[in-house]
Amino acid sequence: MPAAPGGPRLLLRRLREAMAEPVGPQARLDRIVVLIASNMVAEVCSVYVLRDDGNLELFATEGLNREAVHLTTMRAGEGLVGLIAATAEPLSLSDAQSHPAFSYRPETGEEVYHAFLGVPLLRAGNTLGVLVVQNRTYRVYSEEEIEALQTTAMVLAEMIASGELQALSPGTVSASRRALSQCGVALADGVGLGHVVLHEPRIVVRTLIAENVEREASRLDTAIAEVRAAIDDLVERGDVAGAGEHREVLETVRMFAHDQGWLRRMREAVLSGLTAEAAVERVQSDNRARMLRQSDPYLRERLHDLDDLANRLLRQLVGRETIGPDAMPENAILVARSMGPAALLDYDRARLRGVVLEEGGPTSHIAIVARALGIPAVGEVANATALVETGDAIIVDGGTGEIQIRPGPEVEAAYAEKARLRARRQEQYRSLRDVPAVTRDGVSVGLQLNAGLIVDLSHLHETGAEGVGLFRTELQFMVAERMPSAAEQQILYETVFDAVGELPVTIRTLDIGGDKVLPYMKSLEEENPALGWRAIRIGLDRPGLLRMQLRALLKAARGRPLKIMFPMVATVDEFVQARGIVEREKAHLTRHGYPLPSECRLGVMVEVPSLLFQMDEIAAEADFLSVGSNDLMQFLFAVDRENRQVANRFDPLSAAALRAFRLIAERANAAGTPATVCGEIGGRPLEAMALIGLGFRALSMSPASIGPVKAMVLGIDAGAVAAFLEQELARTKDGASLRPALAAFAEEHGVPI
Repeated sequence: MPAAPGGPRLLLRRLREAMAEPVGPQARLDRIVVLIASNMVAEVCSVYVLRDDGNLELFATEGLNREAVHLTTMRAGEGLVGLIAATAEPLSLSDAQSHPAFSYRPETGEEVYHAFLGVPLLRAGNTLGVLVVQNRTYRVYSEEEIEALQTTAMVLAEMIASGELQALSPGTVSASRRALSQCGVALADGVGLGHVVLHEPRIVVRTLIAENVEREASRLDTAIAEVRAAIDDLVERGDVAGAGEHREVLETVRMFAHDQGWLRRMREAVLSGLTAEAAVERVQSDNRARMLRQSDPYLRERLHDLDDLANRLLRQLVGRETIGPDAMPENAILVARSMGPAALLDYDRARLRGVVLEEGGPTSHIAIVARALGIPAVGEVANATALVETGDAIIVDGGTGEIQIRPGPEVEAAYAEKARLRARRQEQYRSLRDVPAVTRDGVSVGLQLNAGLIVDLSHLHETGAEGVGLFRTELQFMVAERMPSAAEQQILYETVFDAVGELPVTIRTLDIGGDKVLPYMKSLEEENPALGWRAIRIGLDRPGLLRMQLRALLKAARGRPLKIMFPMVATVDEFVQARGIVEREKAHLTRHGYPLPSECRLGVMVEVPSLLFQMDEIAAEADFLSVGSNDLMQFLFAVDRENRQVANRFDPLSAAALRAFRLIAERANAAGTPATVCGEIGGRPLEAMALIGLGFRALSMSPASIGPVKAMVLGIDAGAVAAFLEQELARTKDGASLRPALAAFAEEHGVPI
């Protein structure tokens, strides 16, 4: 049986009129199901809404028993309606009662109906409910009827998302507005309570129903052509870096932009009576709902490409919405799919309380910057940007990696108390600022900062750190739109020296390559970029780049001590070559009358396992050593730290890792060469306790870690820790982690960890 004359366009016009009527939400919904049933020539039309408890509730019906409204409920996955909610796919049956998922509800009176068509009510890929039509006869609904019901469902989804139906059923909250708890990966410690600000806000489609279908079809075609041209232009000109996206991503987006199936579905949605914007939103919501339920990670990853394309098309149609500094709330929580450090620095940090990302791991650039700024951050939160709306209440726990979206009063109160407790602990740590970091048995431990931005250096005074153990110079390059000149680099380094005053600072030469790609430099396609052309390897192969940086450092440090550290050194010869370049630059400056540093000490970052077998030689050649534990652990265990499937398979407190650290400390101490640990583990109290027990007497860490680590140092007996570790390592034969044993030791001795 075909749909009534006039089809979906007539229905949408009538729906628009019904939505504008000055009646209550139940009366409006009752009127809507009558209109849909009439238009679809259906004997039944029912709307089910997903409640905050995860159950589906019958909210309105035409044809079933009205007494069942707000009484009939079912779980997601239960019955045909529950199946549609779980799969987010339309379901058309000529005989519903013969389907294995059919669930008989006697209070509805639906046993006399056979033909069944149900579609999910979707918004941004999230299922808000189910819309169903039914007939007594055994019949197959046409593709046109399925399309018409899906279009109608989009209008109903907006009504549900608005919260208008919330008062109709006790305890019922629109599924798009219910409280959610999500878990990602902890990036930067701290607790932030605030309201959502989307980094790249979704375009809000406000007009769903078209006044002139032909004009909307023309607008859609024009926008598609313009988006295609813009993508083609980016790809053909190679100006991918300027757009902040990789060429491969744009090639994929271009492929999708020319996909005829995608275009056909949007045009059909427009012809059904939707505006061009609503058609794009509806088709992408369908795509998102399907792909989020895929187990294949490749297919799920393609969702980002489709989201990107849909957002480009929407921006072309209605313009891009942005949040200016004045529009940001005082307690903003930034939510983004992905984000670079430069973008984060554009925001007013005084108003920023946290960051939530769909992408980005603990060692990503954005994580490093967030830690430097003291902003709680959580990464790898699946579908985060689609789960929230601008202004939603949200809580970020950067310590556990949890986020709470639209939390209830009890949850909010619990996290507020946690934030207050953390603030009190921080106050206690601040009281230790001027207390020397000396163990109970008189061992002095140097606690220094890791930094990469000038803003980090203000923490020297706040924390009482003894200097900067690692200044990452690549962040200056990463946030710039072009290669910083020698003069610009010199100005930065002079600012660093002025900020630290008499305190020591160790400056690491440019550590780029691998996952740290500069937007203005052509990147290489490498199978294993972490093991490829990066850091000192680039510096030695492109000595002009290294010479420019070294010359800027030498000139900036005039009359002051200078410590330079080279990253990713794999052989003693590489360090000797780098030292030779420094000596030539010193000679060049002397010839031209420039004053040199009062002293120039050159060190090596121990992060490549090959140096473990050259420890005596490298300790004799270098003035100091610094252990980059992040990469050392990655290479030692052959585990990609950015790969969630394997990143947690190793433990830096395992016997193998601790023996490697012990070897470095022993050989450095034997040679009289200072050795510092500047990787992430140096800032964790339990791991730092173990490092001290192994013989390290200097640790470098993020500003927030200084207080907790100093409290631990003041509470331990270094000799007792060393003896305990020696005993445990001697009897551990299976390479197991010593973490439980170390934690028990700390608890037994009252060490705060």
